[in-house]
Amino acid sequence: MKLSIIIVNYNVEFFLEQCLHSVKRACKNIEAEIWVVDNNSVDGSLKMLKEKFPEVNVIANKENLGFAKANNQAIHRAHGEYILLLNPDTVVAEDTFEKTIAFMDAHPDAGGLGVKMVDGKGKFLKESKRGLPTPSVAFFKMVGLTKIFPHNPLFARYYLGHLSDDEIHEVEILSGAFMLLRREVLQITGLLDEDYFMYGEDIDLSYRILKAGYKNYYFPHTRIIHYKGESTRKSSLNYVFTFYQAMAIFAKKHFSAGLARRFNFFINLAIFFRAGLSLLRRFTEYIFLPLLDTALVYGGIIIMKNYWEGFIFQGYGEYPPLFVYIILPAYILIWLFSVYLSGGYDKPFHLSKVFQGIALGTVIILAAYALLPANLRFSRALILFGALWAIMSMTLIRVLLHFSGIEQYRLAVNENKRFLIVGKDNECNRVAEILRNGIHRPAFIGFVASDPLQQQTNGFVGNLSQLNEIIRIYGIDEIVFCANDISAQYIIDQMLQLHDKSIELKIAPPESYSIIGSNSISTSNDPFIIDISSINSRRNRRNKRIADLILVFLLLLTLPFNIWWVEKKSAYLKNIFLVLFGRKTWVGIKDIPGVTNPSSIVKPGILCPTDAWPTDQLTPQTALNLNLLYARNYRPLDDFNIVLKAFRKLGHT
Repeated sequence: MKLSIIIVNYNVEFFLEQCLHSVKRACKNIEAEIWVVDNNSVDGSLKMLKEKFPEVNVIANKENLGFAKANNQAIHRAHGEYILLLNPDTVVAEDTFEKTIAFMDAHPDAGGLGVKMVDGKGKFLKESKRGLPTPSVAFFKMVGLTKIFPHNPLFARYYLGHLSDDEIHEVEILSGAFMLLRREVLQITGLLDEDYFMYGEDIDLSYRILKAGYKNYYFPHTRIIHYKGESTRKSSLNYVFTFYQAMAIFAKKHFSAGLARRFNFFINLAIFFRAGLSLLRRFTEYIFLPLLDTALVYGGIIIMKNYWEGFIFQGYGEYPPLFVYIILPAYILIWLFSVYLSGGYDKPFHLSKVFQGIALGTVIILAAYALLPANLRFSRALILFGALWAIMSMTLIRVLLHFSGIEQYRLAVNENKRFLIVGKDNECNRVAEILRNGIHRPAFIGFVASDPLQQQTNGFVGNLSQLNEIIRIYGIDEIVFCANDISAQYIIDQMLQLHDKSIELKIAPPESYSIIGSNSISTSNDPFIIDISSINSRRNRRNKRIADLILVFLLLLTLPFNIWWVEKKSAYLKNIFLVLFGRKTWVGIKDIPGVTNPSSIVKPGILCPTDAWPTDQLTPQTALNLNLLYARNYRPLDDFNIVLKAFRKLGHT
């Protein structure tokens, strides 16, 4: 056996599926085996492996054992002369294994090898080649000198920025995303150190390979796509602590006591520094805009109040402190909460949601105003002018933030995007149907032939040789490559050519309902997977939770009467509290194509859309359509209708 490929998976089913398709193609001319170690995923990964890749060797753990331990499980069972540790969020080119193995065969001094990696937008990933994180190297990176001087031999050693990205080099550290290892070297160095749960294992093993007298190589003559840790949130506090704790383990293990102490000093400094940045970032994301809205609206209305007192009342009266410090803040709180419920704080921002929220809040304020005692009723005009100012100021600040270029504050100015699908006729039509079933209806879908000689039927606007011109003429926002019709190597080439354009680049694996790509790696966005449902949007998850709580309140209020209509009364009472505490929802979904675990989209439901229909009218296709329609076009009113029609079934378990 020449090659054993080991992939550790944890809840990235769609990435894993795409990765395995590319791996199978790359193994065409090599005697190879594939191992997938699943760390107790709950997203349907194991079911997908059984159905689509029965030839893959699977180790299904009952708990998350971490990266090192899971890889070691497979290494012990593998038979290959070479061991490849590969991340599931990667796509390898068809020639990757042949070229890298040929290089290793020709260089017996090579203990390990890494390749050139690009992200899902075609941008080179600096971690393709790295230096040993000594205290000075770590310090230069931590204080930002590595970023300021990315090609300086002194300051850029963390990413070896002084070495060409396109030439073969000896390097110190390999990336665990693609780490080709010689088995006989592992017998000398030992396997991955299981003291590391996640992060740091690749650094540790790379260093032990060097200490054993072998070399690590960076090999850029083949490339892979790496979605750069999309299954982890690198901006999270958990990542900060886990990564730097791993560095502390490395220092204690490999450096002298004095050097380790200095290194740990910098590590602890880095932890506090990065944790502080992470907290500040979260504060900015969740608190900054509501606080800014509050300050602008409050300040504007205070100016109006002062004008009213000085020029309208003209000394005959003024607003009491009760209005300034209690009533006015209450108005603003109602406005902001209404904007929140309307989706005015959802990203990307919709200005219409701000208007809807302020209008709703104003109606609530005026209704409450009519119920207040006379001594608490202040000017209606100030409420109306205040609402107008709230709309103007909140709209203006969102527009200014949008044009500031800060990604997380962008406006939803082009929600219905314009797509190109690159491939052959059948696959282009299949992918187009997935796009049409997404949350947003595409404004345009054009097909691009993958072969210039391909016969072009309806929907085709040209071939790949004309791609740049097609993008310009049709104003394209996103390109989807059909992996079934185009080689991974060609897709990577196209991504590299297009990476400087403002276009999203995605891949549609064969026979899959997912379309996978990568948003900007500088944002906290999750990997892009075409979603068949609007129910999974942030706004509708919130609205669905509110609908659940309203139903709980109504059911509890009328419990002495409604309980007699339910079939299983004790289970019904239990379900009320399960929904109240967020364990279940009143209406869930099932049987959605491409979604092996519907509870990953919405909580388990007491009912489902089909419960509202007589069973004798339901064919399997009708049931599927009802679930699709509910999920794709969700409205909170749907839950009320289904609960009303299937009231007797609220005791289902």
